[in-house]
Order: sequence, then structure tokens, then C-alpha cells
Amino acid sequence: MSARLATHGAVVIDADAIVREVQEPGQPVFLAMVERFGPGIVGPDGALDRQAVADLVFTDGEALAALNAIVHPAVGAEIARRLEAEAATDHVVVLDVPLLVESGRDDLAALLVVDVDPELAIERLVAHRGFREDDARARIARQASRADRLAKADRVIDNAGTPEQLDAAVDATWTWIESLPRP
Repeated sequence: MSARLATHGAVVIDADAIVREVQEPGQPVFLAMVERFGPGIVGPDGALDRQAVADLVFTDGEALAALNAIVHPAVGAEIARRLEAEAATDHVVVLDVPLLVESGRDDLAALLVVDVDPELAIERLVAHRGFREDDARARIARQASRADRLAKADRVIDNAGTPEQLDAAVDATWTWIESLPRP
């Protein structure tokens, strides 16, 4: 969805991309993760083995809290830096943050929620992103509930249909975004 908004001119700040950047080999977050969770989270190529990390943290609340304590401050600082770089522009800035509702952030012009039935989300994670079903379920279980996300949304984009239907919904959302008052 955020890539489609970028085609309309939005500046996208993608939290997942930032996570991957701060977890690159040699980066402080990577080093802190290896120190906390051990060398078993490093693949043969020297990069982070994301599945090994998921296997450790998504079944252990304490391990997940430790991971979040390492990763979230660095990601938050980078998001803040990128937002600051855009502050003096008239760009529409989209924060693509999977756990935005959980963060409690309330300084946004609007909150968009891309919604899909959790069972369909699990099916897609398994089919298109190579997740194991139990891993997908564990990750979704650690997120805000669908009801909580929908309750916080200023606008909901339905992602149950085809990619073409999603594109049309995002295009309509861009029109809505352009109608919002700018600071």
C-alpha cells in the first residue's frame, strides 16, 4: 500500500525497512542482538537469521521484550530523524509502521489501517512470504487486535480482494489524504 501511495508523491518512511537497516551486520543493533540472543541468530552468510530470531521471541514474552528494547529505540530515533528532515517541506509523509496502534503514537494527521481477516493474512504470509503457519499465528497474536486497530482508524482500506481492488482503494485514499488540512 505504501508503495502505491509513493507513486502519488508521498514520502514513505517504512519502519520494516529501517529495522532491516539497523540490523545489518556490524550495526550496533545487530551486535546487541547477537550479544543478547547468541550466535545462533546469525546465518552462515554473517547476516541476521530472521527466522531464528522469530523462533526465539514470538513464543517467549521476555525475549520479545528484550528484542523490542534493543530494536525499538534505534528505529524510533531513525523515524524521528527522517520526519525532521521532512518537517520544512509540504510533502505528504506516510509512516508505514506495522505496530503503529501498539505504539500509542497520536501525533498523526490521520491513521490508515489496511484491514484483512486474520485467517486470510495468515494464508498470505504462508503462501507469499514463506512463513510457517505457527510463526504467522504467533506474530499476529502479539499485535493489537483487529477490533482495536479498526477503532483507532481514521480510514480503513480493505485488503481482502485482488491487488487491483487494493490499488483502487489506495488511489481513493490518496484523494482523501489530499483533502486533509495541512499543518
